[in-house]
Amino acid sequence: MARPEPALLDAARYPFVVEITTRYADMDPNHHLNNVAMAALIEDARVRFNTANDFRAAMGGMGAMIASVAIDYLAQGYYPHPISGYAAVESVGRSSWTLVQLMVQQGQPVAFARSVAVGIAQARPAPLPDAFRTNLARVTLRG
Repeated sequence: MARPEPALLDAARYPFVVEITTRYADMDPNHHLNNVAMAALIEDARVRFNTANDFRAAMGGMGAMIASVAIDYLAQGYYPHPISGYAAVESVGRSSWTLVQLMVQQGQPVAFARSVAVGIAQARPAPLPDAFRTNLARVTLRG
């Protein structure tokens, strides 16, 4: 897979950041953070992003599900250094939105992820409520 556009590797473009502690169990035999552990760190940052922005309340009783996740592994991550998880909304559709995430360790990008989430009502995709769209607009990718 091709490396993400250089502009997406600029942490200053992301309105949200959280520091996540790595665990000994995240290491592979070569003392790198393994790919499954990195996927879990990305998920952790995504959930913290959603919680910090009170998305559940803004959904007005609707649910959401992740429809796709793509991860580019850019460099090795190492235990015990923490990971900074950056996140931003990249785009918004009628019933879905795309989130981009940049994972940085010791100033170096180690992973990039793009996830598509879909608003769900009555077990089907549904248009996103206006209040939710307003919340998403506050945390879009800068510049």
